[in-house]
Amino acid sequence: MENLDLQKLNSAQVLPVKDTEGAVLVIAGAGSGKTRVLTHRIAYLVSELNVDPSSILAITFTNKAADEMKTRLYDMIGDLGGMWVCTIHSMCVKILRSAITSIGFEKNFSIYSEDDKDRVLKRIIQEMNLEPEKFLKLAKNMISNAKNDDLSPREFKEEYIQYPNVGIISEIYFKYEEELKKSNALDFDDLLIKTLHLLSEDDEVLDYYAHKFKYVHIDEFQDTNTVQYKIAKLLTSHYKNIFVVGDDDQSIYGWRGAKISNILGFEKDFLGAKVYKLEQNYRSTKNILTCANLIIKNNGNRKNKNLWTENDVGEKVEYYLGFEESDEASHVAMKIKKAINNGQKASDFAILMRVNALSRAFEQELLKYNIPYRVFGGFKFFDRKEIKDLTAYLRIIANPLDNEAVLRVINVPRRGIGEKTVETIINQATIDETSVFDVIMSPDNLPLSGSAISRLKSFKELLYSLILASADMPVVDLVKKVINDTGFLTQFEEDTEENVDKRMNISELVNSADEFCKINVGATLSDYLGSITLSSDTDDLNAGNFVTIATVHAVKGLEFDTVFVVGMDETIFPISRAVNSVEELEEERRLMYVAITRAEKKLYITRARSRYLYGNRNITAESRFIKEIKPLLQCNEQPNSVYDRQQYGSQNRYSNNNEYGYYADEPSPSRSTGGVKSFASGYNFNGANRPKFTNSQSGKFKSGMKVKHARFGEGTVIAVKNDGKIVDVAFQGVGIKSLATEIAPLEIL
Repeated sequence: MENLDLQKLNSAQVLPVKDTEGAVLVIAGAGSGKTRVLTHRIAYLVSELNVDPSSILAITFTNKAADEMKTRLYDMIGDLGGMWVCTIHSMCVKILRSAITSIGFEKNFSIYSEDDKDRVLKRIIQEMNLEPEKFLKLAKNMISNAKNDDLSPREFKEEYIQYPNVGIISEIYFKYEEELKKSNALDFDDLLIKTLHLLSEDDEVLDYYAHKFKYVHIDEFQDTNTVQYKIAKLLTSHYKNIFVVGDDDQSIYGWRGAKISNILGFEKDFLGAKVYKLEQNYRSTKNILTCANLIIKNNGNRKNKNLWTENDVGEKVEYYLGFEESDEASHVAMKIKKAINNGQKASDFAILMRVNALSRAFEQELLKYNIPYRVFGGFKFFDRKEIKDLTAYLRIIANPLDNEAVLRVINVPRRGIGEKTVETIINQATIDETSVFDVIMSPDNLPLSGSAISRLKSFKELLYSLILASADMPVVDLVKKVINDTGFLTQFEEDTEENVDKRMNISELVNSADEFCKINVGATLSDYLGSITLSSDTDDLNAGNFVTIATVHAVKGLEFDTVFVVGMDETIFPISRAVNSVEELEEERRLMYVAITRAEKKLYITRARSRYLYGNRNITAESRFIKEIKPLLQCNEQPNSVYDRQQYGSQNRYSNNNEYGYYADEPSPSRSTGGVKSFASGYNFNGANRPKFTNSQSGKFKSGMKVKHARFGEGTVIAVKNDGKIVDVAFQGVGIKSLATEIAPLEIL
């Protein structure tokens, strides 16, 4: 066990540690050691002031953070002696288990998971003769928002009286609450709201806990919602000793109920509160912090502070502009591969994005160069449900005997084919010893109602028409036809954040097929499906050493040696819906601030001149956040010149890179210097200087040569470009891949 040593803290950190009485707010900038301050403060209370550990409450927002805090405290003070160090939900469960009977529930209440919640809501919606596909997600989200704002069904209806379908949603909410009560169950939101009601309505319970916890500590205070804030005020109503740590500049969860006003208005609610600022950063270089400060100062609704560090100046923040998303991803992958070849670990790197729909291009490029990666805080692109559903249609077209694919989409999008009908089909297929597809092709023979048979016939005709159309249709056009003919996008019409992500993912699948067809002229649907299967294979990734691919939301609290903030196009980052709202735009800027401050030593910012989204390739605009820090950036930005994608297209895209091919758009020896209008919109690009190569393999590769790739297996070189620095290799079952010979894991056979 270590002794408490305040000399390990800087002077700004020591002040709040020793200020133990009353309300204290610590505004802790990114990387400023807030957890160290919080744990030392608790240890100081116990070791120096002899406070009973059981009278101390420390609230965090993740189980991992709670466990880390307990470990640190044990190292400093030994046995925690009944101290509560937990998430706020865990704290609420403890309180409710002890006293929930006073508000009409039994102590052995069940806690419903999200799946349990879905099933209850679905049953209620069906009993109301409503369509679950229209109301389930809407009701679920609205009920959760209502509970986070402490609104009953009646209060919710009054508050949102102008909202479409508010009467229906409030009735679903009312029936849902009734069902929970009958089942003696609470959902995740109830753990908070019922604790608030218990403390508000039962004076005896409030008196007990307000006296029990003499000192209350709350971490990540900027992430608290209305209910959590009210609970904190009640628990500190007797001693009024509340110590909160947070950073208003890292408040990024407004979309799920967090109220930045809780931290900004703390001194008004707790009169006489002392405020301390931690501005010394221990994580990042001076150049990275300068960018972070320059970004965040453009927000008006914040507490003024300026991060500084004694760390090195560090390298300049680099900005790269690719022609399109594949160039952007290739640039990032090559930077990482070169660094790994020079001794860095894959785990030193993070690729951060605003929306996870952008991950596909980066996954494929990392795969190409055998770089281990993990998608953090989300599914791998081809493992996402909407992508699996769409590719299931493609699997049926390629192989109608694929029972799993047929069963997966028989009611996706919902077409009224229920579980009993599916069971009948499966049973008949078993009896006839045939495929599910064959049974569906003869629906009149099934013991089903006329309406069920009619719906099956519609599904049969859909599949039959898609299979017929596939005979002479390019893969990318077939993907578009599946999306259109199935009405696939109707599932995601409501403009929620989740649906926006799903629509972007679907658009990205079309882009994936488009890229595959350009690189692999004459490729079949089976070839494309084979490439998808390979991209989804992660069995050989090193569990402890991988590049992190994540949304910015998913990595808050983490740090990496090198960070790539990608997709920095206006309407992506910041997201399009935020541009007309000052409040939402400021949250987007805080999100950018969080992204920048994840980087310790090196930061890259990237974007693409054109991007495929929502079914079209469009010219993009530079994010306003880039404009705000442009003077600080080392820009690898291409001015305009003619670029012929139709003639040189995707097969050359991997050489258009400032380190591993021709930077920007300087014509290569294999290009015509005359130039032709781009296929996208006629946009123009200019060039820059061609970099020098030191690749030991340059010149070794020849057309027709057999090679082996660590991931793709054996293949044949079909083209050698740029003096051997780029090769196109045809891999069986995978297609043609353009590879930079300096870093690609290629072996000459």
